[in-house]
Amino acid sequence: MPIAYVLINCDLGHEEEIINELMKIPEVKEVRGVYGVYDIFLKVEADNPEKIREVITNKVRKMERVRATNTLMVIEGQGGK
Repeated sequence: MPIAYVLINCDLGHEEEIINELMKIPEVKEVRGVYGVYDIFLKVEADNPEKIREVITNKVRKMERVRATNTLMVIEGQGGK
């Protein structure tokens, strides 16, 4: 199953609001607030890479107060666990 990890920068003080909205997206399997350069980490799983792209482009990136994302697509067959 295709997987992507997304790192999100958002407006200061709106992390919880965004996390709550992200959790409503069925393809989002994990959401965490994080310290460091990024504010939120999420894991997206879907049946195909096109669906992952659609979720990130049309749902995650278009959310209010999301300023930037960095997407890491998993190479299937490399690594695990």
